[in-house]
Amino acid sequence: MTHPEPRGTIAVPGPAGIDTLDGLREHLQWAVELEHATLPSYLCALYSLRPEDNPEAVEVVGSVFAEEMLHLALAANLLNAVGGRPRLDMPGMLPPYPRRLPHSDLELSLLPFGPEALEMFLRLERPAPPGAPAQGDGYETIGQFYEAIEQGLRRLCERLGEREVFCGDPARQVNGGHFRHTTGRLFAVEDLESALGALKEIVEEGEGSARGEVWDGDQDVFHPDRDEVAHYYRFQELKLGRRYRRGDTPQSGPTGEPISVDPAAVRPMRPNPRLSEHAPGSVVRTAQEEFNRTYCTLLNQLEQAFDGLPKLLGAAVGTMYTLRAQADALLLLPDVDGTTAGPTFEYVPPEARS
Repeated sequence: MTHPEPRGTIAVPGPAGIDTLDGLREHLQWAVELEHATLPSYLCALYSLRPEDNPEAVEVVGSVFAEEMLHLALAANLLNAVGGRPRLDMPGMLPPYPRRLPHSDLELSLLPFGPEALEMFLRLERPAPPGAPAQGDGYETIGQFYEAIEQGLRRLCERLGEREVFCGDPARQVNGGHFRHTTGRLFAVEDLESALGALKEIVEEGEGSARGEVWDGDQDVFHPDRDEVAHYYRFQELKLGRRYRRGDTPQSGPTGEPISVDPAAVRPMRPNPRLSEHAPGSVVRTAQEEFNRTYCTLLNQLEQAFDGLPKLLGAAVGTMYTLRAQADALLLLPDVDGTTAGPTFEYVPPEARS
């Protein structure tokens, strides 16, 4: 189910940044697309890990994926709050991999867990350097993109007033009662204060509670006695084989207890698989097509949940369990050169979904 763009001319921001409501809505739709774009890459890494043999890596990648889903919901709340309509069920959400992050040069691939996937995730979650400028387009880090949105929000509220900017229907907001899978906070966005809180939640969980900090301000969902490490530093833990502990800094690196990954317990998924690599009717292609239909059903459920039917998030969670089972079956199928098959994340039109 797709929708027309909001009425009004979409403004392409000039040097002054985001300076119209239409420009703000456009950038918040980009934020929805950005947060979704990370999900297939995280899912492939997660699906490739054998949970019984790599529990710590599953814990890290699974927690990041859950928080990216939270960020997607917050981005949708932000867009709804300013009178936009989040769109997810459309072909542009699933371009062929490898692909670029929307409006950025950061590249994403579908890879099994391993050094190459870790380096990709570290590039993706990299904190903005001190003094880095806000970048509404062609951004170098995700934090700089959200900084441009924050500046635009503040500027528009000063010029137009909060009531004019936050003109969306409050009933369209998704709240914590609909989403209980991370220690992150999902809340309604209704004014500048809550909008700034949503942006802070997204950025801090990715790059830390302040530039130069390791922690994201929450407690660890799996270890309530510990502070939670931001996404970038969770991947550093996996890369370096140690956990961060109190007193550690980005400069010191992690000095805590060891964290182990067993490379032999990773399913060797073929990188960036495509439907076209297998004949129609073949076992692998049939399984990939089934996965794609289910994933696009998930996109539709999420779009409807963010477009006025928030209770549909429950159905979306159920669809994610179906996806996991389909992916597990796919990654047991042999492919070429000692690899296994994997999901392709290709778009299926609504009329072709069963």
